[in-house]
Amino acid sequence: MSLLVPKADESVIVRDAEAEVVGRAPTTVKLLADSSATGGALSTQRVTLSGGADGAKPHWHDNSAEMFFLLDGAAQILSGDQVVTAGPGDLIVVPPGLPHAFAAAPGTDADLLIVITPGVERFEYFRHLQRIALGEVGPESLLEVQELYDNHFTKSAAWDARG
Repeated sequence: MSLLVPKADESVIVRDAEAEVVGRAPTTVKLLADSSATGGALSTQRVTLSGGADGAKPHWHDNSAEMFFLLDGAAQILSGDQVVTAGPGDLIVVPPGLPHAFAAAPGTDADLLIVITPGVERFEYFRHLQRIALGEVGPESLLEVQELYDNHFTKSAAWDARG
C-alpha cells in the first residue's frame, strides 16, 4: 500500500460565494479545490443535477479513486457493473481502474460532493466541458485530453440499462 503525503503547508479554505461555478441547470459544477491547491492530495467539486440530469458518462481513472457523497436528493452511480441508487448521506468510493458514472435519479435532483484522490488538475477539464456545452469546441475534443485529465471513456451495458 502506498501513502500519498500532500506537499502543502497551509490549510485550504474555499468560501462558497468565491467558488467558481461552471455549467448551468440542469448540471452545474462548483469548483472547490484543485490538486495544485491541496499539494496533490485531492481535487474536489460539488455537482448539482436537476430533473434526472446526467452528471458523467461511464469512464475510469487509472491513477485516482473517486468518492461520491450525496448531500441531498437521489443519484444513480455506476460502480463497475453495478448501478447503485444513493440517498442523502450515502458514500460510494470507486477505486482506480473501475468504470463509473453518475446521474440524478430519474425525475429527481441530486447534490453531490465529489473528491478525487490523489488529486488531478481537473478544473480545466470542467471548463472544457463548458466550452463543449457552449458549442465552442466539439465533443470529440474530449478524446484528445483523456490522458491529460486521467479520464478514460468506456461503454457500460449496466449504465445503459438503468431505469
